Amino acid sequence: MNMKAPRGTQDLLPGTTEKWQYVENTLTDICHRFNYKEIRTPIFEHTELFQRGVGDTTDIVQKEMYTFKDRGDRNITLRPEGTASVVRAFVQNKLFGLPNQPTKVFYIGPMFRYERPQQGRMRQFVQFGVEALGSADPAVDAEVISLAMSAYQELGLRSLRLVINSLGDGESRQNHRNALINHFEPHKNELCHDCNLRLDKNPLRILDCKKDQNHPAMETAPSILEFLNEDSNQYFEKVKGHLDKMEIDYVVDKNLVRGLDYYNHTAFEIMSDADGFGAITTLSGGGRYNGLVEDLGGPTTPGIGFALSVERLLMALEAEQVHLPVDDNLDCYFVTLGEKADAEAIRLTYTLRKAGIQVDKDYQSRKFKAQFKAADRLNAKYVIVLGETELENNIVNVKDMHSGEQEEVSINNLVSYLQSNLQGGK
Repeated sequence: MNMKAPRGTQDLLPGTTEKWQYVENTLTDICHRFNYKEIRTPIFEHTELFQRGVGDTTDIVQKEMYTFKDRGDRNITLRPEGTASVVRAFVQNKLFGLPNQPTKVFYIGPMFRYERPQQGRMRQFVQFGVEALGSADPAVDAEVISLAMSAYQELGLRSLRLVINSLGDGESRQNHRNALINHFEPHKNELCHDCNLRLDKNPLRILDCKKDQNHPAMETAPSILEFLNEDSNQYFEKVKGHLDKMEIDYVVDKNLVRGLDYYNHTAFEIMSDADGFGAITTLSGGGRYNGLVEDLGGPTTPGIGFALSVERLLMALEAEQVHLPVDDNLDCYFVTLGEKADAEAIRLTYTLRKAGIQVDKDYQSRKFKAQFKAADRLNAKYVIVLGETELENNIVNVKDMHSGEQEEVSINNLVSYLQSNLQGGK
């Protein structure tokens, strides 16, 4: 039987996982500096959570979710995104009652969507995101955007474009909704089946349609910016003002929408303009969702967040030829000669590891020269040579693989010798 990974999934092998770990550690460090705490939610949830939290008119819910019945005849879905689960956890665990608000969290983990696999888009993918719940201050919007930009910039990306828009408050959105219905109604028979359904339920989603994106009615559709009331305009101006003070460049795009009913005010996306990145340039997206907590059974609580695909982030790094400073060196490697020396190396290897030193040895009974070649392939900084003569004299020969220098070291002093030299970068 030819067993392969399911379509749309991938194996991350040694040599690649180190890059993932570096990216994940960098993202975690940035979140800590912004005072965002990690949250971990289940990989599967009740299907209703995503129907209500993501929206039953979205492609995610209608076409892309992995949904199944469990043995208790319950509808279960592998999470397609992170926000709904975070908000559910926020409500269920009454985090809104904590004294320190807003509640600022980040997550990173696998998500699942049934879509056509392509470069940077997998059926199982890793999503990183942040959510700030409990504040309607425009400064929080700017903070979330600045965190997203910091993540990309600190990892080395330069060809970035931040696009922002305002979706306004409830009143502004309702007026825009009515204008969209009036605009698209005469073209109803020319639009795709999905857009016909969206026209009544959520006409803003029509502007996201890939099939009808070149329809002339799209270009003349009324902009949300034409319907912003005074409060919404002031809110958007404050967000832009904060970004200006932080010297974060942005472009206002009146066509940028977040098509879910609970989205309002700030919406943003970050694009890659790097050559060779691909036709789909979006790296991440986010926005304010002041109605979601209430919709999932919690108190009225404003929120904002964003999410990015780690796969697409790595693609962008590759497109810009960014070399991640991943350390693939081994601290030291034992080369042994004789059974007694090999047995002592096993003991010493364990001792060094307990002392925090990265060490390995031969486990294939290779010849002396072959062990040295293995140490070289592993980029070992030091080779520790131990034969029966060294064993009798209670010493080892430590060879610096960079300089070629070799030194006799007492076995009793080996730990302190290596700790001193490795720390000093010898």
